[in-house]
Amino acid sequence: MTGFDTRTVLVTGATGNVGRPLVDSLLAAGHRVRALTRDPSRAALPAGVEVIAGNLSDTAGLARAFDGADAAHLITFGEGYAPLTNGDEIAALALKSGVTKVSVLKGDVTRSPLEEAIEASGLRWTFLSPVEFMSNTLEWAESVRTESTIRAGFATARSAMIHDGDIAETAAVVLTRDGHDGREYWLTGPEVLTPPDQARIIGEALGREIRFVELSRDEVVAHWRAEGFGAEDIEFFLAMRTDPPEAGYTVLPTVEEVTGRPARTYRTWVTENLAAFS
Repeated sequence: MTGFDTRTVLVTGATGNVGRPLVDSLLAAGHRVRALTRDPSRAALPAGVEVIAGNLSDTAGLARAFDGADAAHLITFGEGYAPLTNGDEIAALALKSGVTKVSVLKGDVTRSPLEEAIEASGLRWTFLSPVEFMSNTLEWAESVRTESTIRAGFATARSAMIHDGDIAETAAVVLTRDGHDGREYWLTGPEVLTPPDQARIIGEALGREIRFVELSRDEVVAHWRAEGFGAEDIEFFLAMRTDPPEAGYTVLPTVEEVTGRPARTYRTWVTENLAAFS
């Protein structure tokens, strides 16, 4: 692959689970980073990052963020995690501003309005379709710390869950090197795990047994409702656990093929985040 002459990369969702390590990866590779975040005062991004206030759902406020950027990492949702409806405006602004290459982090198995707009725009694009994020299991941290217990539903559900940093490193490569245009990459970790498998790995890392308690479907749905998720989100969550796409539980070599480094294991992720569970 040949290098892509990038002077400035715009990272949207720059304080998120993927955006934050993407900032680090780009800086480490010598690129200039411009970070879009809703609250710059709380961003805590590294020195040298140009931080700009804004969010993708407000097209009028994005001109400064895109101006002069060569490449951009985009997410498919805006305020309140609602799907973006201004994809055509974002694509037009990116082209007008001189952006030529974008990565889009997908949040669903279907094409979002932003993806459709980017695909039709003439921009050089790569779509990233990660399966379950390893960081999702941080929701168990409190019960692990206080009760040595994990409560979750769908105990037999299998997941080829992925390290958030591996998504970020893949994004960094596709934004700064040639050979990835017009591709949609499904991204997985190196193993397939069930929730009890994950509980066992957390326990082994902590050096104590972690009990797994399976919740009923109704209990899980009630929990999601209490967290503020709507009916459409809950329907999607249930589908992913009861009838997931094959890629969700099939290990793929994409991370290594793109980055040149094997995808990291869940045990590695747990070790890196052990303080949260201790």
